Amino acid sequence: MNKILLAIILLTTFSCVEKNEPKIRSGRVSINIDLSESSKNKNAEVWILKPVSSDNQKISSVAINGAPVGQSEYIHAEWDKNNNSKKLTFNFDVESREIRFTNLKSKGEVIPEDIKPFLAPSKFIPTDGKIKEIAEQAAKNENTILGKARAIYDWVVMNTKRDPDVRGCGVGIVEQTITKLSGKCADLSSVYVSMARAVGVPSREVFGLRLGKKNDQDMTGGYHCWAEFFLPGTGWVPVDPSDVRKYMLTEKKELSEVKELREYYFGSVDQYRVALKHGGRGIVLAPPQKDQPINYLMYPYAEVDGKALDYFEPGSFKFSVHFNEI
Repeated sequence: MNKILLAIILLTTFSCVEKNEPKIRSGRVSINIDLSESSKNKNAEVWILKPVSSDNQKISSVAINGAPVGQSEYIHAEWDKNNNSKKLTFNFDVESREIRFTNLKSKGEVIPEDIKPFLAPSKFIPTDGKIKEIAEQAAKNENTILGKARAIYDWVVMNTKRDPDVRGCGVGIVEQTITKLSGKCADLSSVYVSMARAVGVPSREVFGLRLGKKNDQDMTGGYHCWAEFFLPGTGWVPVDPSDVRKYMLTEKKELSEVKELREYYFGSVDQYRVALKHGGRGIVLAPPQKDQPINYLMYPYAEVDGKALDYFEPGSFKFSVHFNEI
């Protein structure tokens, strides 16, 4: 066989395999908490979400200050006012797999009983009024869960923008975001979930953390929220309209220039992330916090003498996140 032709065949075969196989990112995450200054002569507590293994991520070597931890959902530590050093290091190893659904198809419209709670409204996920009106208009030409899920995704991508001035990931107050049509990832993902539920599509937020793309990288600013909808016969399918909008802002691109990315983030998310919690708003922790229920849990949460610290303010709540490739 001609050597050039053979090289072309091998390159084409390798490219096809590479394209179809999910990518994997592995590393060690270290979360360092220091409440020594912000809680001097005061009692303090901290809770940190502990990620769990799933089909898409493998979590291992979970430890606090080098000691293995139990099976609870949260890492919890407390110090009394006489303890001058209030520090904690939480480590875990992760192997994260890219999630990629292609050629999604409707396989029925029957929603399992255990999924129906993800259709329900809540204080943080409204499904009536203006939200319902906009959602029904966006999905007016669709009569399947898949069609509606896509229509809502397209509406969020086309009609909202990323606001770089919003602190952290935003607060996810849907009514505010719908009015401004801008926000960060928690804001846009919450809008997607509310609108999807309003037209009968089970959906939920995913609160997580980005993994570094470098071998050794600070990821303190890497917390991220995306969404999922439930497709009967398939399962939970990821969507991330926020990352489309983030790319458009940072790269100064128009919608017409991000067609591939827009398609990718309907049904796929990259390997550079670990899911910490699926859904959940207005949270009471275990053991319970003394302050109000938490809007959403993604960042570490701390209280000093029973009052919550602002995790958006590193000056009053000192913590850092570091990633090392393994």
